Amino acid sequence: MPSNVISRIFIFIRLFSTCRLQCFYFLALMEIVSEIVSSPPQNNAKVAVLGASGGIGQPLSLLLKNSPLVGELSLFDIAHTPGVAADLSHIETRAHVTGYMGPDQLDAALKGCNVVVIPAGVPRKPGMTRDDLFNTNATIVATLADAVARNCPEAMICIIANPVNSTIPITSEVMKKYGVYNPNRVFGVTTLDIVRANAFVAELKGLDPARVNVPVIGGHAGKTIIPLISQATPKVEFPADQLSALTARIQDAGTEVVKAKAGAGSATLSMAYAGARFTFSVLDAMNGKDGVVECAYVRSEETECKYFSTPLLLGKHGIEKNLGLGKLSAFEENLVAEAIGELKGSIKKGEDFVANMK
Repeated sequence: MPSNVISRIFIFIRLFSTCRLQCFYFLALMEIVSEIVSSPPQNNAKVAVLGASGGIGQPLSLLLKNSPLVGELSLFDIAHTPGVAADLSHIETRAHVTGYMGPDQLDAALKGCNVVVIPAGVPRKPGMTRDDLFNTNATIVATLADAVARNCPEAMICIIANPVNSTIPITSEVMKKYGVYNPNRVFGVTTLDIVRANAFVAELKGLDPARVNVPVIGGHAGKTIIPLISQATPKVEFPADQLSALTARIQDAGTEVVKAKAGAGSATLSMAYAGARFTFSVLDAMNGKDGVVECAYVRSEETECKYFSTPLLLGKHGIEKNLGLGKLSAFEENLVAEAIGELKGSIKKGEDFVANMK
């Protein structure tokens, strides 16, 4: 039990014995005890990484191993996971690491998990769009979502596997088939778009990127990525041509990395960082931290799209409040209008995939 909670209890006990308002203090004491019982700390959270041996999965697992919020790290992939787990287990941090390999061990990897992060899937290659990954990654994500629904349906699910605009509808539809769908616990991780926007704005303005925050809404592919420069903190302004170029760079940043790697992969290290950042935010919120806000692609009623990325206030049970789009500039309103059609198509593609599964 945390020392600050213990001290609060002792204060109330002393007041209870000396004050005439015994009933009030007794009720206050019961509220503290109830809070402890109903909301156990997640310092010992069990986190699963599905796709842990891949280009994103390995550095992501390393970052999670270093977190004091993680008590158990469950690593799954179709190959090489025991080696990755053995390597990470030699690091002198508290998280206990176990590796699971192959379909026969998937259920065991997921038992009792509080958070499931899914970077599994094939990476982009030069000339490929995220949507080109659909045929392969849709099957992978549907299979993994099926296992989550059966083994840890109450876990927070963080989907990194692309195309996120379709894999989140796929995950949601699979969970619905089992009657365990909770839209407040299923997240498309778009954090890399925010990380990039922060870095690019800071670079142009000579700012510390750690102090820049640019909300990014919409989806997680091309024109559906909508950086809200007008809502950036600290406030920044750009001429129209520079704003247009900056927006295009944020939207095409994934392709920039794919080209730079010349066929050797896609954005793995930055995606691992962004995935870890989002996972830590989820764990912080589950642990009772107030004011945790992250953008993510989720079930939404903020636009005419069923799924849309916006800033979210996270809580112990997932999404506590959707903070919406906020006030948009005319430029940003046009970007949203242009994104809607593509998003609707990607969402339907994911839903139809599950509907047609045998």
